[in-house]
Amino acid sequence: MKIGLGTVQFGLRYGVANQFGQVSKSDAGSILSVARKHQVDTLDTAVSYGDSERILGELGVKDLRIITKLPSVPIDYPDVFEWVLSNVKLSLQKLKLTSLHALLLHDSSQLTGSRGESIYKALLELKRQKLINKIGVSIYDPMELDDVIKDFRVDLIQAPFNILDRRLWNSGWMHRLKRCGVEIHVRSAFLQGLLLMRFEDRPAFFSRWDHLWSSWSEWTRVSNVSPLRACIQFLMAYPQIDRIIVGVESASQLEEIVTASKLGALEGIPEFIFAEAETLLNPFRWS
Repeated sequence: MKIGLGTVQFGLRYGVANQFGQVSKSDAGSILSVARKHQVDTLDTAVSYGDSERILGELGVKDLRIITKLPSVPIDYPDVFEWVLSNVKLSLQKLKLTSLHALLLHDSSQLTGSRGESIYKALLELKRQKLINKIGVSIYDPMELDDVIKDFRVDLIQAPFNILDRRLWNSGWMHRLKRCGVEIHVRSAFLQGLLLMRFEDRPAFFSRWDHLWSSWSEWTRVSNVSPLRACIQFLMAYPQIDRIIVGVESASQLEEIVTASKLGALEGIPEFIFAEAETLLNPFRWS
């Protein structure tokens, strides 16, 4: 199954389209049940996702592949390896696991900064100790890979990619990563729900791209396809993608996404429906 489950909603109220707040522990358990039913075997979490790791540990995830992400190493912390090791052990304790499928850096600039070599050596040592199986980085812009891949061998990259944000493909990095044997996980399939929202429900900040939303809405209407199916099938069409990480607020949402992933491929998704403005593509730039 190409779908993976993002769990930030298990620990935080997250997403510009979120209507229900943080997912309850009971609902999180229901979501995991649906994931198992459909062989969704990969879960994505992070130290910075509030209670997500703890909730997952209490629900039990030993049968699933768990990926977590480290925040930035404090600039004044003297022993990089000790800090990385202690944080990984704390994550494992919360998750009630003995090892992780993958450990990613939440900030790729940590590798390209002055302490990059020390951080990378720490990750390799944890891999040698079999506390983690794979190492990698989470990125926000493919340009970050220019320095990372040049100097470091990583196993997995997580990056944004969707109908509007085609930078990973247009930059050539999707092909380059596969040639290097790097596993590719993409997130932001729905751009935090913006691609699924009704025109009138999008926050005023996004009105400057009304022409884009109009084109998107008109194409889905004329094509008689739901925005959700279009978003998922757009990603399913790329064989280079290993996992599509989606966040949900209910078991029914995950059921809908899995169902969409199994439908036939769509034809003729317009090339003109895309964006380049970082103020739209990067949630950190949203006001």
